Amino acid sequence: MTARLRETLHAAAADVPAYPVYERALATARRSRRRAVLAAVVVLVLVALTGAVLPLTRTPAVDPAAGADAALPDRIALPPLGALHATDRPRLGPASVIFSGQAARLQGWDEDGIVGVVGADSDRYRILSMGYEAPVGEQVILSPDGRYMSRPAGLSDDGRVDIIDLVTGRTRQLRSKVADSVGTTPEAWSPDGSQLVVDDTVPTDPMRSSYRRVLSIVTLDGERWTQLADAAQQPIFGSPVAFAPGGGRVAYQIGRTVTVTGLDGRTVSTFELPAESWLAGKGAWTTDGALTLISRKTGTTDWSLRRVDSATGRDTTPLPLPGVTGVTAIRLLGWGPDGAALVVAYQPEPLSPDRFDQPLELDQRTAYPNVRSVRVLALAPDATAPRTLMTAPEQVLAVDVADSVISGGRTRDANPPGGVGGRFWGWALLITLVIAGIAVYHCRNGLALWLDDRRVKRAR
Repeated sequence: MTARLRETLHAAAADVPAYPVYERALATARRSRRRAVLAAVVVLVLVALTGAVLPLTRTPAVDPAAGADAALPDRIALPPLGALHATDRPRLGPASVIFSGQAARLQGWDEDGIVGVVGADSDRYRILSMGYEAPVGEQVILSPDGRYMSRPAGLSDDGRVDIIDLVTGRTRQLRSKVADSVGTTPEAWSPDGSQLVVDDTVPTDPMRSSYRRVLSIVTLDGERWTQLADAAQQPIFGSPVAFAPGGGRVAYQIGRTVTVTGLDGRTVSTFELPAESWLAGKGAWTTDGALTLISRKTGTTDWSLRRVDSATGRDTTPLPLPGVTGVTAIRLLGWGPDGAALVVAYQPEPLSPDRFDQPLELDQRTAYPNVRSVRVLALAPDATAPRTLMTAPEQVLAVDVADSVISGGRTRDANPPGGVGGRFWGWALLITLVIAGIAVYHCRNGLALWLDDRRVKRAR
């Protein structure tokens, strides 16, 4: 190699930029560590979420005997903050009681109505968000076995009833076949839970200044709609529809008239009610085929039950049951195995009237602003006073109880859950993990340098 060539090669080598081997290697290592840390954080988040969500997504086998221990709790409480929804997993299964009202935890963040649901055999609480005010027992009703809840679709002009299955979590929609219906409300379940009586509201003029009611029996598959009545809308008090125990007949009240029909819609009998008397509720039928009315002593808040012939409306054998006093109304839920009548008693709001004597005020007796709380009472034969079976907090203003719980006659000492529910913990965990992930991402450079320093110290 000549001296000139050597100089040329040296000059060319001097012009080549130096490659920062150590710095590039350190940057590559830091980048790899950042990616590894980020991947580890993602994996931890996914593992944590899987651990939190997997129990909620697992579908447990439904125990056929789950309702065998169904019992009425001696008290109910407000749902826990962040309670699971009625359709969340693990499924609730059949319910014993549902309730609604205007308490803080029954209103939601956007003032929508919430229905509380209590398990059939334990104090497991769930909620059903309605989006509108709908008293249970009147607009939201529980099926006889406690498995289904039926409710109106909402405030839109949508003639539809939703059927919520508490065992599977699925919701079935029954769309009205009544022309021009602007709302459909469930009124009563058949004893076997295969049919519903629904009430459609239909405007009678384009300005919607008045409406008419159309009562129909509908099967749960929505295939068969049988019209029972078509009449002018009038104030409704209590539960104006009741199925006979065998399911072969239906009694309903419109105005002052009670009509008994078969499942085919054919009228069996009809009669006028005496003054201060109304169809008692969903438990109005007795085992001997008579009907039960609730009556109020004129000018008082004293209420009692009376039995009448379902064909003529005439009084039959008097019921040896105690009366209820000091309430705005009572509603008959059903009959216990000992012959006791179970009723919901509506405790008046102190500033509201204790009596509603005008015909147009009938629907105000159980209206939320006029009720302070409710109780479930047992009116036992030959007893001197009602016996309280279930109490509720103030501003729980309506309840419904599964027929199977009533006929079973079992009660239990309740221990309602306190604190917070499953949805609260799920959201709390998710928010914590997201914040932790964001913090780790923003501190990734410092974390990488810290890891490098530890590696250098270990190498020394």
